Amino acid sequence: MSWLIKSSIGRKFVQSISGLFLILFLLFHVSMNLVLVFNYDTYDFLANEVLGANWWAIVGTGVIALGFVVHIIYAILLTLQNRKARGKDRYASSSKTPTTWSSQNMFVLGLFILLFLILHFYQFWYQMQFKELFMIEGARHDSAMLVEEVFSQAWVVIVYIAAFVALWFHLTHGFWSALHTVGWNNTVWMKRLKVLGNVISTAISLGFIIVALAMHFGFSNLLG
Repeated sequence: MSWLIKSSIGRKFVQSISGLFLILFLLFHVSMNLVLVFNYDTYDFLANEVLGANWWAIVGTGVIALGFVVHIIYAILLTLQNRKARGKDRYASSSKTPTTWSSQNMFVLGLFILLFLILHFYQFWYQMQFKELFMIEGARHDSAMLVEEVFSQAWVVIVYIAAFVALWFHLTHGFWSALHTVGWNNTVWMKRLKVLGNVISTAISLGFIIVALAMHFGFSNLLG
């Protein structure tokens, strides 16, 4: 199994699998967040009763965190490997397919998203699950109201929208590139996967943006 760590193909494979796993998590996350637009009580039930500090939620959080860590570490390894191989000609490519802006800036986009995640974790996960798990005073159980309070601040909405746009660029390239790496790389399927990747990336990013704007402008809890 050392090839997964030492070889270029192995590193790309691990990076791709971890990326696809995180896309599945993002689909779940945005679906849950969209519940906020319609009903606070349902969101609170999902956030506190179904998830919260329950053992399955803690295990799930650990698995997701591991996925993020693996994805970040391998992104760094591959970036350093590519820069070493290309030297000064950082964006040189032997492929006849033109490189896109997002493909050239995947590491920068990922770094920006990572910095955003630190803020996001502090504003939500730390205030809810972490404080409850370690019995720290001030743990929030009114999850929907916490989200509303955070997004009531204009600067937060601006930062989040910028992060979701960066996420869109990251996903549009990352989705089809990951499937290309794991073997879905014939001409017919590549075109379809790029379209599918754009659809999924747009659905995820737009879903998060809709929630942020709905919470800020008071269009949430429509059915509550």
